[in-house]
Amino acid sequence: MNSTKTTTNNYLSYMKKFMVRQVLRSSVIILLLTVMTVTSIAAQDIQQLPLGSTLPLGDVQMEDVSGRNLTLNGVKGEKGLLVIFSCNTCPWVVKWEDRYPVVQELAEANDIGMILLNPNEDYRDKGDGMQDMILYAEKAGYTLPYVLDKNHRVADAFGASRTPHVYLFDAEDRLVYVGAIDDNANSAVEVEDFYIKDAIEQLSAGQAITRASTKSIGCTIKRLSN
Repeated sequence: MNSTKTTTNNYLSYMKKFMVRQVLRSSVIILLLTVMTVTSIAAQDIQQLPLGSTLPLGDVQMEDVSGRNLTLNGVKGEKGLLVIFSCNTCPWVVKWEDRYPVVQELAEANDIGMILLNPNEDYRDKGDGMQDMILYAEKAGYTLPYVLDKNHRVADAFGASRTPHVYLFDAEDRLVYVGAIDDNANSAVEVEDFYIKDAIEQLSAGQAITRASTKSIGCTIKRLSN
């Protein structure tokens, strides 16, 4: 009799533990699905700025690593503006970063302003805060504006999805090129199509941009989930 009672109690105890595990497992699955859904909705809400669009949020002030507050309109040159969404924590930025000085020199030679924006609001305490940016810019030897895009406001207006993500505007503030820097993140010497170089030179010469849009490759921008 006692043996039967013990077996019954063991069975009930096992079933109780089994049900608790199932409830916990279901809760984890529901949580993951919720996170995926929120992320998916957030991604769907971000629309890429179409070619020919006017520069958005040109007068929004953003803090630069120098301590100044800058605007896109303030950085813009006589022939246009080059905006690159960048950051400290993305391996793809590191891969392409040796192209930044080359592009900067090319932009300056053609009277085009250039600025880097860090939109990774969800990573401010994970290596993409302002103090991190200051140290990173000093180590990388940046001599161009590097600003914090608070709450990824400008990135959202541009429809930027990755770092790096490149946008070139002409003298009339129209978007004439969007996409990647070139076709080879891994090696500058093996680049066959230097997209942004071609776009800048064609813009400066008053020519049509032969390749106005390319695929942006990089790390997803770390947006806030709410």
